[in-house]
Amino acid sequence: MKSIIINLQKTIFLLWKILLYFLLMSIFIGAFSFPNPQLLRLSRTLGVTLLTFAAVGYGMINAYGKFDIGQRKSKPIIYSLGLAVIITDIVTYIQLAVMNTNPANNSTLKFENLGCLVIVMGLQVLLIVVMTYLGNYVYFRINHPEISCIVTSSRESMQQIYVAVNRYKKQYNIKYILDYRDKNLYDTILKCHTVFIYDVPIKDRTEIFEFCYRHSRNIYFNPDVPDVVEFNAQHIVLDDVSLIGATVKELSLEQRFIKRSMDLILSGIGLVVSSPIWLICAACIKAEDGGSVFFKQKRATKNGEVFEVYKFRTMKENVENFSSTADDDRITKVGKVLRKCRLDELPQILNILKGEMSLVGPRPEMLENVYSYTAQLPEFEYRLRVKAGLTGYAQIAGKYNTSPRDKLILDLMYIENYSLWKDIKLLFQTLIVLFKSDSTEAFDSKRRIEFPEYKNIENEVNTDEQ
Repeated sequence: MKSIIINLQKTIFLLWKILLYFLLMSIFIGAFSFPNPQLLRLSRTLGVTLLTFAAVGYGMINAYGKFDIGQRKSKPIIYSLGLAVIITDIVTYIQLAVMNTNPANNSTLKFENLGCLVIVMGLQVLLIVVMTYLGNYVYFRINHPEISCIVTSSRESMQQIYVAVNRYKKQYNIKYILDYRDKNLYDTILKCHTVFIYDVPIKDRTEIFEFCYRHSRNIYFNPDVPDVVEFNAQHIVLDDVSLIGATVKELSLEQRFIKRSMDLILSGIGLVVSSPIWLICAACIKAEDGGSVFFKQKRATKNGEVFEVYKFRTMKENVENFSSTADDDRITKVGKVLRKCRLDELPQILNILKGEMSLVGPRPEMLENVYSYTAQLPEFEYRLRVKAGLTGYAQIAGKYNTSPRDKLILDLMYIENYSLWKDIKLLFQTLIVLFKSDSTEAFDSKRRIEFPEYKNIENEVNTDEQ
């Protein structure tokens, strides 16, 4: 019986996803059929409402993330799907209310009838919670963690990749940790289902990659700059020669116009809508220590141009400014709240209106960090090819203390794969950051993992088994 379930699991979980989407729509339609009986029969109202819910829902799910049980933890799925369905409900509710402004429709649906909408959202989120936890439970009962090994080059690199992979214990069971120069490397790989290759020179990584592919082992590796360029390249055939074309990508005149227009419109709306929050933040900052409300600091944007970024002040005045650490006594009580909610970034709307920043792009680094990172990692300057942003791929996919190299890769992924839809998705996904407890994690807050078995003495490295 179990073997049948394993063979049919893709179909089973596809039906599970379809059932969830169907139930989410049914809750909305069923709840609003009481004030609007036309939703209970074939009518234009029903057709337009179903089409709106499906279209907006599809867009929001693509923006926030699908119901990918087995691939993500339950909470991220719940957060992303919950936000997607709430936005879908609001848009569909507005559409339904507008359609029924004609008294001839005999509808009792009113804009002020928000109680029903709140109940609908609550029921849908509860359904998502139940279906997600149950779906992941069943998935991991069927699929056991993959026997995995980590291949890396140093203790520091091992620390980074081990902490990341070990958070997904239901997916991966780390059995071995090896240096890529280990003489038993390939024998150990054959004992595993999955191989993580991290911070290994490209030449050696290619050999390991080919071995894994030859023996049908799953492979995960951290990309380097050439990998990012290749990832966004196109396959072309000249005569009968197969080539990968990595052409230089720059925003076209139309793209620059649309991006700047979107910056001006959305930041202008954001300034007006958020103005009460500005007043509250300013009052709280003043009330705590009577100091200045705003903080200005020189940052780098496109082509290395220097500008002054605006933020709400979160630190005590007249203290030395450098990257914050856990339990930093320079941060005020109000500042901790502002940082937690990301409200300290609001004044950067002014930078966007001035044209110094964009809504979406690589975050502007402190000049000291730019010089330091570029000295260690010359490719870091590539992220200055576009205007700095209020939010970006590195902020959404990464954390505050993500390493400079990983930030660079995430930013280059955005730059090399730019599209207007990508910007819109990242703007929507920014809301998810508010639910990430590690999004403002300080630089020294990662727990240090010690591996006494890991040895690397003059390139003579023993196999590590955990």
